[in-house]
Amino acid sequence: MKSIAAARRKARRFTLQALYQMQLTGDSASVVEQQFLSDHDMKRVDTTYLHELLVGIAAEEDALLETIKSKLDRDIGEIDPVEKAILLIGSFELSKRVDVPYKVVINEAVELAKLFGASDSFKYVNSILDQLAVQYREVERGVKNPLGQG
Repeated sequence: MKSIAAARRKARRFTLQALYQMQLTGDSASVVEQQFLSDHDMKRVDTTYLHELLVGIAAEEDALLETIKSKLDRDIGEIDPVEKAILLIGSFELSKRVDVPYKVVINEAVELAKLFGASDSFKYVNSILDQLAVQYREVERGVKNPLGQG
């Protein structure tokens, strides 16, 4: 079980790096994915999950960003590109990967923010994803969504 979790953790890390690169270069998900697959050792990476995250986030990016924006206390343009990428991953997993417990999604995002984000970005990421978990995972959390959305 640990090896699956570790392989997914690495997939999330590469997804973060790929999304960051896509923001900087404007390259498509498929171009960046091919670069990563050819340039990095992927033996212990869940490449299927990496592909699903990259392709899924690219396809759903506008909708994911709209949902993220609704939880922010500032303009999306003021969010650091690393934090934005982490929020996209977390939002995608919360909304589309209900097989991954929301606590795991949030914890993995917080760990990415601790590794790659600014000093306190993990607190912000945690706060935003916790709000999204209320929206997307009402039943799992056992919390009634106060807005009646879900």
